[in-house]
Amino acid sequence: MADGVKTQPAPATQEPKFETTSKIPVEKLYTPANLEGWDFDQAVGYPGEYPFTRGVHPTMYRGRLWTMRQYAGMGDAEESNRRYKYLLSQGTTGLSVAFDLPTQIGMDSDSPMALGEVGKVGVAIDSIEDMERLFSGIKLDTISTSMTINATATILLALYIAVAKRQGSEVKKLSGTVQNDILKEYIARGTYIYPPTQAMRLVTDLFAYANKEVPEWNTISISGYHMREAGCTAVQEVAFTLSDGMTYVQAALDAGLDIDKFAPRLSFFFASFSNFLEEIAKFRAARRMWAKVMREHFAAKSPKSWMLRFHTQTAGSSLTAQQPENNIVRTALQALSAVLGGTQSLHTNSFDEALALPTEQSARIALRTQQIIAYESGVANTADPLAGSYFVESLTNEIEKRAWDYLNKIKAMGGMLKAIERGYVQQEIQNASYDFQQSVESQQQVIVGVNKFRLEEENPVPILRIDESLEKKQIERTQALRARRDQGPWRESLTKIDDAARHGQNLMPHIIHAVENYATVGEISDTLRKVFGEYKEAVVI
Repeated sequence: MADGVKTQPAPATQEPKFETTSKIPVEKLYTPANLEGWDFDQAVGYPGEYPFTRGVHPTMYRGRLWTMRQYAGMGDAEESNRRYKYLLSQGTTGLSVAFDLPTQIGMDSDSPMALGEVGKVGVAIDSIEDMERLFSGIKLDTISTSMTINATATILLALYIAVAKRQGSEVKKLSGTVQNDILKEYIARGTYIYPPTQAMRLVTDLFAYANKEVPEWNTISISGYHMREAGCTAVQEVAFTLSDGMTYVQAALDAGLDIDKFAPRLSFFFASFSNFLEEIAKFRAARRMWAKVMREHFAAKSPKSWMLRFHTQTAGSSLTAQQPENNIVRTALQALSAVLGGTQSLHTNSFDEALALPTEQSARIALRTQQIIAYESGVANTADPLAGSYFVESLTNEIEKRAWDYLNKIKAMGGMLKAIERGYVQQEIQNASYDFQQSVESQQQVIVGVNKFRLEEENPVPILRIDESLEKKQIERTQALRARRDQGPWRESLTKIDDAARHGQNLMPHIIHAVENYATVGEISDTLRKVFGEYKEAVVI
């Protein structure tokens, strides 16, 4: 032991394995022989051109840097608004809203089921007044906003549109993303409300409405991130995310939408973990695969429909409570791999997030990490600088091959919805998660500061604590709004939602009308619950 550091050597009998986190073997050296028969033009090509392996824009970051977002939301709307203004003052170029659990599952803050959860993992939004407070002093047609919301995505986008109209912003100029990816909720995250068929209807209603009324808005962020956080491998993340994407495209086609009108507004959301070169290869493989899916399987004609545009977040589950300052280094590596992989948007986690919501200082360090990569590292000066690397190209090819194998298995089951119903995807993620944890416990996978290089004594770091009185204040506001609103228009607006849900009309205009008449997130969700029912999870063991 030296300087208070303890090391735990791996058992002498254990041979080291050189492989990626997806168990792809890594050779000691890569040469042109590893790419025998490989065609550069077909497999890699040029940035901004099919198959987009090297990026979706010809000049990539020479033309425009990725959007630098910092995911934020805590307590009530005023507290979150203060954080947004702080981040904007520090150079963030887009907002990213985290909502609390009651908002995510369609419950108002005064619901008995919401007790103790209001404002804890994100901001509490019950009504249009909350949304106005959230964006007070921020002109919505001048900023790009990402909202991490799924089961209640139609309601939160409706609130955003309604507030923009009140501000005098031009709705057709609003830009941003609503996650709106319900399939991964059934797989890995759990904030669903309705059965899959009805939930998919809400997704396609939002597609159709936004295509006409909010044309610059990304109508979905098809998310591998949460599946990766649940334990899947990089290969599985690509396969399951693209399979979800194919399911949404087919649902939109079945709803009568034109592929070359809605597909250019699809976006994706991936995690970036610490196996640096595997992550870069993963992003390149995903982009190439999606281009093939859209052009060859769905016969989309517009090159914009072939492009996989994606947001990246560094790996939350890789953050450790032990020696949390080490998370700054982890996040920097993960952010760099996302940039080298060609991301369009990036959130960097704060080093203290294994302990609590980030403080202003830790959020600033996370943002500065992106800025240092952008302005000091030089990696943004040329597109896809690792193209042609024997190892990176071999790894890109192998990830693609293994991901296609998964897609073919899922196709044979009847598609992603059938695979989810059977529990296949959930079981694959559980198995991968178990395997990874076994490798950590055996020290085959080293986690610095956790299973090796530990400290005998940890120094505490300051953490953010949410004021417990904010929950009571939020409940009082919501109840006061109910008491003073005009009951006639409010009741009529909910009746129209009920009718539209029963008769197959697009729900978005009716939901916007309802929030403008002070209907709450919980009331609208309850109206839809009465028509659609609720989903009950099938437990997979």
